[in-house]
Amino acid sequence: MISINNLSLRYGKRVLFEDVNIKFTEGNCYGIIGANGAGKSTFLKIISGEIDPTTGRVDISKGMRMSVLKQNHYEYDNVTVLDTVIRGNTVLYDVMKAKDAIYAKEDFSEEDGIKAGELEGLFAEMDGWNAESDAATLLSNLGIKEDTHYKLVKELDGNQKVRVLLAQALFGHPDILLLDEPTNDLDLETINWLENFLADYDKIVLVVSHDRHFLDTVCTHVADIDFGKINIFTGNYTFWYESSQLLLKQRGDQNKKAEDKIAELKEFIARFSANASKSKQATSRKKALDKIKLEDMIASNRKYPAILFNNQVREAGDQIIEVKQLSKSLNGEVLFKDISFDLKRGQKVAVLSSNSLATKFFYEILAGQDKDFGGEYKWGVTTTTTYLPSDNSAFFKGSDDNLIDWLRQFSEEKDETFIRGFLGRMLFSGEETLKKCTVLSGGEKVRCMLSRMMMLKGNVLLMDEPTNHLDLESITALNNGMKDFKGTILFTTRDHELANTVADRILEITPSGLIDREMSFDEYMTNERVKTQKAEMYGVLA
Repeated sequence: MISINNLSLRYGKRVLFEDVNIKFTEGNCYGIIGANGAGKSTFLKIISGEIDPTTGRVDISKGMRMSVLKQNHYEYDNVTVLDTVIRGNTVLYDVMKAKDAIYAKEDFSEEDGIKAGELEGLFAEMDGWNAESDAATLLSNLGIKEDTHYKLVKELDGNQKVRVLLAQALFGHPDILLLDEPTNDLDLETINWLENFLADYDKIVLVVSHDRHFLDTVCTHVADIDFGKINIFTGNYTFWYESSQLLLKQRGDQNKKAEDKIAELKEFIARFSANASKSKQATSRKKALDKIKLEDMIASNRKYPAILFNNQVREAGDQIIEVKQLSKSLNGEVLFKDISFDLKRGQKVAVLSSNSLATKFFYEILAGQDKDFGGEYKWGVTTTTTYLPSDNSAFFKGSDDNLIDWLRQFSEEKDETFIRGFLGRMLFSGEETLKKCTVLSGGEKVRCMLSRMMMLKGNVLLMDEPTNHLDLESITALNNGMKDFKGTILFTTRDHELANTVADRILEITPSGLIDREMSFDEYMTNERVKTQKAEMYGVLA
C-alpha cells in the first residue's frame, strides 16, 4: 500500500498540493488526471522519491519494489538493450552482476565459493535464470525485434528507446508501477498489448495518460488533481467524466427535486456497473461501482474549450476529392504508392499508416504544400480545406506577436472583440490573450491552431495528430467537435477513442497500396479479412 499523509508542495507562493491524504491499494490501477500544469508528473516524482514534498510524507509498505518509467532517454546509451531492461529489477541485476564478478576472479577462494552459492540461491529465488528470456519477450511484445536486443541503446531511434524504457519499467512484476505517458510514441497495436498487460496486472499501478481509451481499459480508479487537492473516484475515466457532467447539470438545475436527482444518479451508476461486466477488469470494477456512495460523487470544476467547426463558409457539394495513383518516395524509400480513392460528402475518415512520415506527406500533398509526388488528385470546386499539421512550428517561428495579433492575420474581420471571441472559446481570456507566441506551451499552440481552423470555416478538415500536446479536457472537446461536424474530415490519430467515435471509414496507406474499409475503427482492428489483407500487403515487401 502507498499512504500519502498531509502532503503539501509549494514553490514560493505557488501551491501545487495542499494537505493531501490518500491511499493507493494493491490490485488497483489509478489514472492520475488533471489540467496541464496541475502537477500530475510532479506527484509521481514525489511518490518515487525524486522530489521531496514541502510537508507531509509518503509511506510505502515494507518490502514493496517500485518501478518507474524513466524519462531520460540517454541514461542507458552505453548499455545493451537487454541489460537495460533487466536493470528494471535492480536487486536481481545487482545479484547477477555480483555473481558474475566472483566467477570472473582468477584467485577464486573458498570464501568466494560460499558467497557465490548464496548469490546463486537468491538468483534462483528471483527467477533469475529466466530473466533474459522474460526481458526478450517483453521487448518483442513492445515491437523491439530480436536482432536489436544486444545492440547498445544509443544505436536505437527515439521511438525504440521509449519502448525499451517501458519494458524496463514492466520487467520483473514490480509491486508498484509508476507510468508517466506510457503510450507516447507507441503504435495502436502496441498500445493494445500494453492495455491487456496492465488490465491483468495485480499490483499497484499509477498512470498519467492523455489517452482516454487507455485509461478506460486499464483503470479501476481515477485520482483527480484539482485546486491543489487530490480526490480518488471509483471507476474509469469515462465514468468520472460523465458523472461529473451529470452532477454539474444537476447543480445548475434548481427546480429539480432532490429525490429526482438521487434517482438519476442511481440509474447512472447502475448503467455503468452493467457496462463494467464487459471490461477486462470486470469483477473488481463492478463490485467497486456497486459500492459507490452518492455523497462521494463530486461535480468537476474543469473548464472545457468550445471547439465548434460547423460554421462553414458554405456547404460542400457531392464531389469532395478524387485521388488517382498517388505515390511518394523519400530518399529512395517508398512511403506509399498507387493510392486511389474518392470521398463522399460528410465522411469522416481515419488515415492509418505504420510510418508517420507517410501520413505527414499524404496530408502535405493534399494540402498543396508538397509538389514532389506521383499521381494526381482533384478537390471538388465547392470544397474549402483547412489543415492542422502534426508539426505547427512554422506557424509560430519568428513571431513576436501576441495571441490577438497572431490570430488576426487569419481573419477577414479584424475587430479585436471578434478575435477575442475565438480565443475565449479555447480558454484564452483576459491578459492571456496578450501572451507572446514565443512563450506558448505545446498545448497552447495547438489550441491556437484550432482557433485558426474554426475561423477559416472549412468544409473539409485535414487533421494530422490533432490531439498532440492537448490535455484531456481539450481532447474531449475536440472529440465532440469532430463528431458534431457536418462536413468531411480526413484525420490521423493515436487516440483510440477519437478514432472509434469519429471515423466511419478507414484508409490505411502502405508502401504497396491502400486498404480501404467503410467501418468503425474497432471493427477494422478486429476484422479477420483486414488482418489477412494487411499481412499480404506488408508481405509484398518481405
